[in-house]
Amino acid sequence: MGNSTSSKLSKEILEDLKLNTKFSQTEISLWYENFQKQCPSGRITPAEFEQIYARFFPDSDTAGYARHVFRSFDTNDDGTLDFKEYIIALHMTSSGRTTRKLEWAFSLFDVDKNGYINKSEVTEICQAIFKLIPKEEQAALPDDENSPEKRADKLWAFFEKKDNERLAEGEFIQGVIENQNAVRLIFYEPVKQ
Repeated sequence: MGNSTSSKLSKEILEDLKLNTKFSQTEISLWYENFQKQCPSGRITPAEFEQIYARFFPDSDTAGYARHVFRSFDTNDDGTLDFKEYIIALHMTSSGRTTRKLEWAFSLFDVDKNGYINKSEVTEICQAIFKLIPKEEQAALPDDENSPEKRADKLWAFFEKKDNERLAEGEFIQGVIENQNAVRLIFYEPVKQ
């Protein structure tokens, strides 16, 4: 038989997700059915999350980036993602150029979760992003961003900070909004075939 309540999405979570994301009730219910199938425990582990990510980028080494993305979405730090964290994740990474997306990007770059970003954190994420980019695409990159270090330098330069200074969330969001180019550097969008 099984417990019938666990297979139904709670009203509170559904309402919360409808409010905080752009997904419809139908979409959320479908996501939930899939989620239940893939994760009978109701939790996604880092390893499972890496597999989900690998499907999106079949030609790339996604493990490092997936780990960072997982950390940024595991808001209660319990080492797993529940359905709500998962849907918020989908929403933030797929929604348009919004402050929400940049808030998420900030938490992605804030590796130690101390509320600030420093240059070495930017470099670490740029290294992970770089592994997402297929080799032939890397070869076509401009000279000033064809390595993770160069990409990090270029991104850091937008914020007009010294290498030993740190960046608060508001400064990060402001800096990215003011520089169209920065948006392109903090995310990797696969080239549409």
